[in-house]
This record gives sequence, structure tokens and C-alpha cells, in this order.
Amino acid sequence: MKIKYVFANGDVSEVEVSEEIGAIVIDSRKAEHAQQEKERYHCYSLNAIDYEGDEYGRCEDYGESDAEAERRRQILNSCFSKLTETQKRRLILYIKGKTLREIAELEGASFQSVDESIKAAQKKFPKKF
Repeated sequence: MKIKYVFANGDVSEVEVSEEIGAIVIDSRKAEHAQQEKERYHCYSLNAIDYEGDEYGRCEDYGESDAEAERRRQILNSCFSKLTETQKRRLILYIKGKTLREIAELEGASFQSVDESIKAAQKKFPKKF
């Protein structure tokens, strides 16, 4: 089976491949074409952007004052001070993206104990955190 490649500069090259590899290449090209067709309908014109409203958020959504940031730090420190060392350690690993199973393996603990520890730690934080 011959597979035809068209390069960006317009050059065309044909390569002889087995039927098995040819079928894989053809399937891959079909899948890529189907994906491009799907994406074609999800375009977003930059000329149509309003640059205001809910689409881009409100100005008050973008930052917080130094006083607000300091208050958040104080609340966070207060919440962490109520946790046990184990809860702190596990919660930090969880926040960094480790799964409960990975934390359990790292600490040589059971999945259930890690899960309970993190849930108990989360209950000590206000809802906004």
C-alpha cells in the first residue's frame, strides 16, 4: 500500500508500507480530520469579544487588597494551627495533587485512615477555603 505525504512546502512524497501500517495511518488521518471538523464549530472570534460583563469577570474578581490577603493568611494559619501534625502533612500532600492512595503508600498507612484524616482536617477549615 502506498501512503502519500504532502509537506508544508507543497512537496509530495509516496511511501510504500504494509497493509497493517497503512490501515493505522488511514485511521489516524480519519480521526484527525473528524477532530478538526468538531473544532471548526467551536471557534471563537476575537472580533466579537465585548471585553466586559460576565464573560470576562468583573474588576472586583481580579484581586484583593493587602488587608484582605493578610486576613486570609491569618485565617489559614489559624486553621492549620488546629490540625495535628499528621493532618497537616497529609493535607499538604493532598493539596499538592497526591491521591489518597499515593499518600497512604508514602506513609505506610491504610487508605481509610488517610481519607478520614483529610476529611477531618477539611472540616476544620471555613467553607471558602
